[in-house]
Amino acid sequence: MDIVGFLKSQFICHLLICYIFIVSGLIINFIQLFTLILWPINKQLFRRINCRLAYCISSQMVMLLEWWSGTNCTLYTDPQSYPKYGKENAIVILNHNFEIDFLCGWNFCERFGVLGSAKVLAKKELSYMPIIGWMWYFLEIVFCKRKWEEDRKTVIQKLLNLRDYPENFWFLIHCEGTRFTEQKHQISMQVAEAKGLPKLKYHLLPRTKGFAVTVQCLRNVVSAVYDSTLNFRNNENPTLLGVLNGKKYHADLYVR
Repeated sequence: MDIVGFLKSQFICHLLICYIFIVSGLIINFIQLFTLILWPINKQLFRRINCRLAYCISSQMVMLLEWWSGTNCTLYTDPQSYPKYGKENAIVILNHNFEIDFLCGWNFCERFGVLGSAKVLAKKELSYMPIIGWMWYFLEIVFCKRKWEEDRKTVIQKLLNLRDYPENFWFLIHCEGTRFTEQKHQISMQVAEAKGLPKLKYHLLPRTKGFAVTVQCLRNVVSAVYDSTLNFRNNENPTLLGVLNGKKYHADLYVR
């Protein structure tokens, strides 16, 4: 192990990274709180400022993946679609197989200049989490309780609010709803068989309500749906701890 690799594996370095992230994140959250005074005066300015502030937080996570761990994320797509990335609003469908797949999704957003404005459909509990959760709150992220009867009205209203968003944004959705495991896959395929649906080899049965409502509410606002599949080479099972320790992974992202 070289000296750089040795330092990346040391607890003191991890502590320093976490300290910088927590302190800078809380400072940014504090600044975001003060931007609320802009909402009744100039909502679009409020949104543009918070996109930049959110970028200051999420870009640190992407830096950890790209620079600290040196992970390579290779994008495969067709030449006709590539020039449009980052220049249009889009819904991005991602598989949910790995612990760091959200980081690779953010890496994809960062490459095309939409990291600060990226949206997700997230669990309500995350909105109470300092730094990331609070950042998402000011980004008008759509939070849900995973109880459709309770969520329907709130989710629809939040999505409709994004129709006049001033920045190009990508709405990232993990349609599987939870991370892939063999046990979950077996249960999911039993449900598929009972409903007469096709059996999937590498994915869980998708939950379609969130996707369908997102498409309906953002119709004529988003220009495309990006169907994305992430995989890691050599049967790697990447973890956040591995990234923090400077371990290099090799990801392939297929987008159509």
